[in-house]
Amino acid sequence: MKKLTEAMKQMLDALAFAHAGNNLSLKQKSEVLDKSNYTIDKVPSSVEARQPRSRSSARRVALYLGSELPVEVMDYVISTCASLKHELTVLTFQSESAGMELLEPHMEALTEAGVKMELVPLTGDPLAGLARYLRGHSEIAFLTCKDSGYLGRSYLKGMQRKDLPVPVVVVTTSAEGKDTLEKSSSSQHEDQAVVA
Repeated sequence: MKKLTEAMKQMLDALAFAHAGNNLSLKQKSEVLDKSNYTIDKVPSSVEARQPRSRSSARRVALYLGSELPVEVMDYVISTCASLKHELTVLTFQSESAGMELLEPHMEALTEAGVKMELVPLTGDPLAGLARYLRGHSEIAFLTCKDSGYLGRSYLKGMQRKDLPVPVVVVTTSAEGKDTLEKSSSSQHEDQAVVA
């Protein structure tokens, strides 16, 4: 309890400095900080900053991860990444822990195939968030999604055309998706691919 009390005192002192600093000029702030002997002994582990993701220049395949991850989708992604020698970026609008829970059963297969993976949690509107991320990452070769999710269904039914800046591969995992694929196969665009 004593460590917690000391940490709280340091936080309150920092807040007081910040509040007082709002009323001071830049020169006055520098003088106050130079005169003070304020130091932080140790940042509590819960406050430690996360290490930034290392950026690789390797080409990548993106996987849109919804609330479930069918085995067929992950098998396709792993075999494609391994054969193309691409890394994997998993994009999700869930929490990082929920995403890792869905990916956990496939970690051994990823390791065996030599596929490096990173999980990227996104926020905001799903379609706009995906488009924003993909526009900023030219290393992404294409995006993969399952047929039973919102994104996959909209592509299979022809409702999404130019929203995303990369080709989209929809992996069908259900009879409904395969039926939709057969009905819409004549209306597929060049930038779309569907894997049955």
